[in-house]
Amino acid sequence: MKTMVVLGMLAALCTPLSYAETRGEQLYETYCSQCHGLNGAGGGINVPDMAVQPRDHTDTAEMSARTDEELAKAIREGGKAVNKSVLMPAWDSNLSDRQIDDLVVYLRHLCCEQ
Repeated sequence: MKTMVVLGMLAALCTPLSYAETRGEQLYETYCSQCHGLNGAGGGINVPDMAVQPRDHTDTAEMSARTDEELAKAIREGGKAVNKSVLMPAWDSNLSDRQIDDLVVYLRHLCCEQ
């Protein structure tokens, strides 16, 4: 009985990802995690070789200060387009508009819904 109560409590804490968030998570793992890390905190495998540290996508205050349009522009056109690091590449030739939108949805999940 105690096990069922604990599992029920855990299920209530773990909100399932929406379809867009799931697609965004898959894209994030492929295109973003090398720098931003799998959990989004900025600790990817490329970090030791980077002069500028990647954005911590789990920082609610910082990420909440960015509009969805700014996030999409950074993904689409690269960091330089939004006065951030030139190390952030432009993904517009690799990702569709829908994929970029899905990434933005997942970024909102990382920063604000966990």
